[in-house]
Amino acid sequence: MRHDPSHLIPKIAALVPMRHNSERVAGKNYRSFAGEPLYRHIVRSLLACPLISRIVIDTDSPVIKKDVSDVFPRVILIDRPPHLSDGTVAMNDVLKYDISRIEGEYFLQTHSTNPLLSHQTITEAIQKFFDNYPTYDSLFSVSRMAVRLWDSKGKPVNHNPEILLRTQDLPPIYEENSCMYIFPRTLMETRNNRIGVHPLMFEIDKIESFDIDEEMDFKVAEFLHKTYYKYKEALADEMESIDISTLHATGD
Repeated sequence: MRHDPSHLIPKIAALVPMRHNSERVAGKNYRSFAGEPLYRHIVRSLLACPLISRIVIDTDSPVIKKDVSDVFPRVILIDRPPHLSDGTVAMNDVLKYDISRIEGEYFLQTHSTNPLLSHQTITEAIQKFFDNYPTYDSLFSVSRMAVRLWDSKGKPVNHNPEILLRTQDLPPIYEENSCMYIFPRTLMETRNNRIGVHPLMFEIDKIESFDIDEEMDFKVAEFLHKTYYKYKEALADEMESIDISTLHATGD
């Protein structure tokens, strides 16, 4: 049975780690995206999710800290210590440090580089996690792939070259897209990992899961943001304009 957001479910805190310096795109976390700093988009989606009790930003960036304090006073800031600020530090180590600084038993981690991720999708993922916990001990988001994959030795991974199936007929294979992870405190403390032994995969639309990792990604994501949300708004307006009373079922 699916939990309704208005019903009482365990409180969940959202973690958004952000470094000041980025290796491939300079200052990407606070760079202007669609008219405002990139990180603000995911924060707004999290704020709109009724199942999230608090939002925590872990950062070493003075730029982000000031902007968060000015724009999002409800958001909790954690100062990332120098030994966790290098780009080579494992994310699990950062998350373990973060949960040691705040209260709570359940956590959702996402990234500022997923500006198209909607609050509806976040809410759905949280509901699905609690619907299936503890049978599944964690949740991570994935993207479905319908392509023929080969390994570095030229061997097929998910298909038989002798039987040329259409790509849409291939057995499904999934990519961990890093948009969302949901896990209990006990999992991180005992396994030092945000993914457990029995994780639940949560599929996300390709557009919503788009990640900004390189310079060109910025331009593509801004285009998607402009066109995708304009389409969604137009569709919502069209649906609102339909007079349901005029719709009648017809028979032969």
